[in-house]
Amino acid sequence: MEKPIVYVYEEEIIKFISDAQDKIRGVAFEWEHENVFHIHTVAPKTPVSGLPCKSFMLKVSHDIFTLSNEKLLQNLELSDEFRGCNFTKKAVISVFSRSESRIVKKSFLYENTVLTDCETLYVPQKSELYSRSKGILEVGILEQKKVAVVGLGSFGSHIAVELAKAGVGNFKLFDFDRVELSNIARHICGINDLGRYKTHAIRDAVLLKNPYTDVSTFEININENGVLFSEEIEDCDLILCLTDENRSRQYINDLSIEKQKKVIYGRAITRAEGGDIFRYTPEKEKPCLACLIGKGLFKYKEEEISNKKQLARDLPAYTSVEENESVIQVGLSSDILPICNMIVKLSLVELSKGLQSGISSLEEDLVADYYLWVNRREKKYKNWEKLEYRANQLSILRWYGVRVAKDSHCLTCNDVSS
Repeated sequence: MEKPIVYVYEEEIIKFISDAQDKIRGVAFEWEHENVFHIHTVAPKTPVSGLPCKSFMLKVSHDIFTLSNEKLLQNLELSDEFRGCNFTKKAVISVFSRSESRIVKKSFLYENTVLTDCETLYVPQKSELYSRSKGILEVGILEQKKVAVVGLGSFGSHIAVELAKAGVGNFKLFDFDRVELSNIARHICGINDLGRYKTHAIRDAVLLKNPYTDVSTFEININENGVLFSEEIEDCDLILCLTDENRSRQYINDLSIEKQKKVIYGRAITRAEGGDIFRYTPEKEKPCLACLIGKGLFKYKEEEISNKKQLARDLPAYTSVEENESVIQVGLSSDILPICNMIVKLSLVELSKGLQSGISSLEEDLVADYYLWVNRREKKYKNWEKLEYRANQLSILRWYGVRVAKDSHCLTCNDVSS
């Protein structure tokens, strides 16, 4: 039978080793029937999984490791601690000793007066998380970057987590909706998140991938809380506008021009038959979102309507939701993921410009302001040629970068006072 596995968190261990106390209580969470335990001596940042049981961390002299398990338990004088257990009849004991320049560790599972040896593994501290050779995050150069994500639906939820995995160190999340059943099929959240604010659920998902990132959440409608939103994006390096309504896009467009902020807009087109992305950068000759719409791109009427709230908001006032439920046409999660992935790539390009990122070659490829993706030959794309073996004509499942000139008559991004 395999040994039980005990995970301890390196930052907590280092703090404990440095403290004066020799014993500290904690809580271990067990994945039932898997013999895997995670020990915490401080409250974790995210909701934990598994069944709780008592745990103890102890500092001892190195000599004590030569004792048998039973003698060790007697020596530690823990027997009274197990009387009247609040959780289960189990406890996990981790013992540490500093030996020269290293820490010696040993863990036991105590169950029904029996001690079982465990394998002890570390969850690394921050410096190790960013190591390519032995860490879990892809890069560390984005640790100081700050991204505002507006809209945490099927797009924003995936993209925020991917950026966290890439090492982005600071997020501001904006959404006033809660996770609903209709979200689950395409959202990163599961049914255990039903009813929660999307901001809180995605914060936890981000922290599970990058526990050292800083995440601020704002359960607000930015259209109604413009002053707060304007203040909060002042220190952001990038804004991701991933909402499903045009008023917020227009507001962010106006604000990004005023504050000279980079913005990436992304969405799916009806039933996610395709999607498009627009990247705004505050350069003199670059178009804004209004320029794009004025040239017939990023058309409002092509918007995918994926829920009743969106339908009720976008329909004329005299039209009932019930009469038009057929308008709700949701695409598959697999249809939106390529669009999400491209938004992540464009975000990483913008965030890593001027840094030794390893993806600098993408700056030469991803130069367009507007990108188009098509999943299926339906409706507006039904006359496109089949993909088959063709490589030199319009087809599905390919990205197309579109050159868009600034509209010299745009009232939004041109100085009309002169």
